[in-house]
Amino acid sequence: MNAPVVSVLLPAHNAATTLPETLASLRAQSLSDSEVVAVNDGSSDESGTILQACAADDPRVRPIQLPRVGLIEALNRGLSACRGEFVARMDADDLAHPLRFELQAERLRAQPGLSVVSCLVEPFPSETVTEGFRRYVEWLNGLTTPTEIARDMFIESPLPHPSVMLRRTELLALGGYHERGWAEDYDLWLRYHLAGKRMEKITQTLLRWRDHPERATRTDARYSVENFLRAKAHYLLRGPLRGRDAVIIWGAGQMGRRLSKHLVRGGAPLLAFLDIDVGKTGRTLRGRPIHSAADLPDLWRQHTHPALLAAVGSRGARALIRARLQEWGFTESADFWCVA
Repeated sequence: MNAPVVSVLLPAHNAATTLPETLASLRAQSLSDSEVVAVNDGSSDESGTILQACAADDPRVRPIQLPRVGLIEALNRGLSACRGEFVARMDADDLAHPLRFELQAERLRAQPGLSVVSCLVEPFPSETVTEGFRRYVEWLNGLTTPTEIARDMFIESPLPHPSVMLRRTELLALGGYHERGWAEDYDLWLRYHLAGKRMEKITQTLLRWRDHPERATRTDARYSVENFLRAKAHYLLRGPLRGRDAVIIWGAGQMGRRLSKHLVRGGAPLLAFLDIDVGKTGRTLRGRPIHSAADLPDLWRQHTHPALLAAVGSRGARALIRARLQEWGFTESADFWCVA
């Protein structure tokens, strides 16, 4: 058989209630030169039967039946079976727009230097979408260009995993999915970022992204805030903070305190914290002084290759800190990074 243009990588675990609708959205794609590598990860419901029945009707559907191995192993087992030039991720409870794969494949072919293409997403169903998820989607949909995605890489995962299409050979060359105790998709984007790969989004809503109380992001410890901070620290140390002689953290609150713990454990040359709260300035945190933000230019001049991390999580703070740093002549993604 000739290799298809697109291989859809679709893991499923106990997804019988949503899987038929998801599969129908894949079969309705305008780009027909595709296959669906559907990995049944040890489901105890009818997911495996649904996949087998779909494969009987459509030879493009290729089920892989596994005992329960977990998401990362299921993804890697499915990836090893993919034959397409491009790999499109899909979850078993989301819905793809009919033009999604056609438009994403066109974008990748038109831009040989582009590694990952995503799209805008719509959360659904409206009655179960939480306010936090809605705000996250709003932030995601505001990042479309490679520059915007790279700039905000250390704030939060900037690409919805089930919305992406990737070049299969690049994904394999980067080692597929890794188990590190934190979110496998964020880990993947951070590795792509450190490898200098370009990622962007088509500015059309091509995926309906389901929100529900049983989402892995709410039930799996790998998606906890603490494990996201571990991931950020791990890749900050191997990317932006590599070779720095001083690290300054703007924010002596909860986020700065928690992130600094992992950075210090990893050997970061943490110099000081900054804060606008006069009740904190003059004190210490992790044995380092807490300075007024106004002290930053003087602290900066004392070192040859410092870096600053803006770690204030309160709403609106990031924009204010960015504006102040830019007024002082600091360059984002060279001198400072927002990490909250």
